[in-house]
Amino acid sequence: MALPILYSYRRCPYAMRARMALKLAGVNVEIREISLRDKPAHMLQVSPKATVPVLVLQDGTVIEQSLDIMHWALQQHALGANVYAGADALISQNDTAFKQALDAYKYPERYPSKTQIEHRADGEVFLLKLENLLLEHLYLFCETPSLADIAIFPFVRQFAGVDTAWFEMAPYPKLQLWLNRLVQSELFISVMEKQPTYIE
Repeated sequence: MALPILYSYRRCPYAMRARMALKLAGVNVEIREISLRDKPAHMLQVSPKATVPVLVLQDGTVIEQSLDIMHWALQQHALGANVYAGADALISQNDTAFKQALDAYKYPERYPSKTQIEHRADGEVFLLKLENLLLEHLYLFCETPSLADIAIFPFVRQFAGVDTAWFEMAPYPKLQLWLNRLVQSELFISVMEKQPTYIE
């Protein structure tokens, strides 16, 4: 029987977290690495939004949002989804206010209403919240990665990568350890293996 199809782009943080959840849940999928300039016709047919990730199940069901893919994957293997109080709200803050601050910090020329340092400060509100959560556990809610860790990690990784020297010196020691732990994890390394670009 054919595997579910995941349309993905290796460096996209949304696709990244979907791949991590699928891998963590042990769900085998056919990964189709797309070209942003030449998106597959099948992907556009099943998902006109034209962004990754897109998961097409064997029965034709299409799941278009990364968080929905993550929830579906983890529910397949009874690993649970958001079992921790506050996880949904934390992911929502990541996907809204923090993502906006991240984009402005990465591309300050597009957001001239503030300086890059001011945009970074906006993002640090969320970094501090994560740092305080990590005072309790190795990961955000427990001693092993949860849905929240996987959902948030790719965006913190991008934020840290804008100015790595600054991030390494910033007053977030627990967050730095958390980030390094996930970057060096077998889970992350495995989902970042390069795939050939899918050609129909």
